[in-house]
Amino acid sequence: MALKIAAWNVNSILARLPTALKVFEEVNADVWCLQEIKCEDPRFPRLEFEALGYNIETFGQKSYNGVAILSKHRIEEFVRGIPGLEHEQSRYIEAVIAAPDGPVRVGSIYAPNGNPIATEKFQFKLQFMEALHAHLSELLKQEERFIIAGDYNVIPRDVDCHDPRVWTGDALFQPETRAAYRALQNLGLTDAFMADDGAAHKYTFWDYQAGAWQKDHGIRIDHLLLSPQAADRLQDVEIFKKARSLEKASDHVPIVATFA
Repeated sequence: MALKIAAWNVNSILARLPTALKVFEEVNADVWCLQEIKCEDPRFPRLEFEALGYNIETFGQKSYNGVAILSKHRIEEFVRGIPGLEHEQSRYIEAVIAAPDGPVRVGSIYAPNGNPIATEKFQFKLQFMEALHAHLSELLKQEERFIIAGDYNVIPRDVDCHDPRVWTGDALFQPETRAAYRALQNLGLTDAFMADDGAAHKYTFWDYQAGAWQKDHGIRIDHLLLSPQAADRLQDVEIFKKARSLEKASDHVPIVATFA
């Protein structure tokens, strides 16, 4: 039985609830990793998603950040925050999903943006990636299926944006940022999109400014990193681009992986 896991930066679940529900029904993923829910835990619209058959765990924050995992299968345990990283932002939640073919660990990640680069914000971005590296390195020792999915705020390659010159001074495109993302892959993790497709100029984010969506001036910053046990079962990856054209759309679209 296939397992479908989606990552999506919803850019405020309350502001975009009707759109989100429509996307959920159309994609019909078993597990959703959401980012930028932008609400505290009690305000998350649980009833609407429970009506679609989802169990829900959130790590919310007022007005900013916030991550969630929604699963059609039982959630057996969960962790809020990256172990060993002390900060006050809700950027990481991890859960074990009781999938029909055995447990799978899933993390929903919203990595710091890091701009402007000459500030402590960029240093925090690199610290976050370093802590993530240490955590995933520990997880790999358990030799289990895991998928860490979400908005990494990293443009991995020049061809993952419309025009590299536009992004030269941006934290998402800095050599240190890209090196930190490569270091995760060098642990033995697989970028699901690269394994399935890897084509140039396929994006997951289009800014609201300057007609970026209409001109297809996007970037690929939403990723699923897979442990070897998960990568072995990867069947397909789809960027659900249609979500960007809906009314009250998020500036990100879901990226959806199907596993055997």
